[in-house]
Amino acid sequence: MKTPCSVLLASGSPRRKELLRQLDVAFRVTPAGINESIAANETPRDYVQRMAHEKAVAGFHQGGGALPSMGADTIVLLEDEILGKPVSRAQAEAMLHRLSGRKHEVYSAVALVLAADNILQTLNITTVAFGNMPDAWIRSYCSSDEPMDKAGAYAVQGGAGQYIRYIEGSYSGVMGLPLYETAQMLRKAGLLQ
Repeated sequence: MKTPCSVLLASGSPRRKELLRQLDVAFRVTPAGINESIAANETPRDYVQRMAHEKAVAGFHQGGGALPSMGADTIVLLEDEILGKPVSRAQAEAMLHRLSGRKHEVYSAVALVLAADNILQTLNITTVAFGNMPDAWIRSYCSSDEPMDKAGAYAVQGGAGQYIRYIEGSYSGVMGLPLYETAQMLRKAGLLQ
C-alpha cells in the first residue's frame, strides 16, 4: 500500500527530491513557476527567504490548499554579490574563476506553508572554501552540463567537490536543502517524528 502524500515540494530540483527522500517524508513534486528577480535594495538574506516563501505559497495554491507545501531556495554569495545559475558556459567559467582559492557563503532557505496564515521558515548559512582550481579543469568542468543549473556554477556533490578545502556548516544546505533545519521544521509541523 502506497503511503499518502504528506507534503508538496514546490521545486523541480533533483537534489532537493533526493535530500527530502532521506527524511522518509511522502511528498509530491509541484514546481513553482515564480519570478526570481531580485528586488531593488533587497539583501541576499531577504531575497533567498522571499524566494523560498513565494515558492511554498505558489505550491500551496497549486495544490488547492489541501496539503502543506515546502519551498526552498539556495544562493551563493561572494563578497555580497549573489552568484546565481549561469546562463552560459562562459559565465560558469567566470564564476568558478572568481570562487577559485576563496571562501564564500551559501544561503539555503526553506519555507513550509501549513495554512494561508501559518508559514514556518528557516535559513542555513554555510561557508565553503575552494582551493585553487586550474584553468584547464574549469574549462573541462564547464563543458559538461553539471554547472549549468547550479547556483555559483558548481555542485558540491559533483566534480567540483575535489577542490573544496572545507565546509563550515551544512553539506546538504549547499546541495540545496539543509536537512537538519528542514527536519526540525517538519517535526514542529507534526509531519515528521
